[in-house]
Amino acid sequence: MALQHANDTNFNDTIAHGLTLVDFWAIWCGPCRMFGPIFESVSDKIADVNFVKFEIDETNRATPTKFGIRSIPSVLAFRDGNLIEARTGLMDEETVIAWIQELQSAA
Repeated sequence: MALQHANDTNFNDTIAHGLTLVDFWAIWCGPCRMFGPIFESVSDKIADVNFVKFEIDETNRATPTKFGIRSIPSVLAFRDGNLIEARTGLMDEETVIAWIQELQSAA
């Protein structure tokens, strides 16, 4: 599935269906820029999961505040719009894939 981009306006619609991973990031964050290509690579390999990028900036603060995002990169996992798990910090591709497999088997 193609990588999607969300903001405060479309966030709820973006996470409403299925398993969705949301990468909260910022352009000025070095670890975020390192994680971006990893997140995108995994999104190319796993078709039955929604992958969403949410850039934290001046106009998109309500959603990160709602979910208590204090450190980035943070990846939140949602199932049908409900938060099920969160991880913070840089992850490698194998870790992200293993986490997705855990989330899928817990469904």
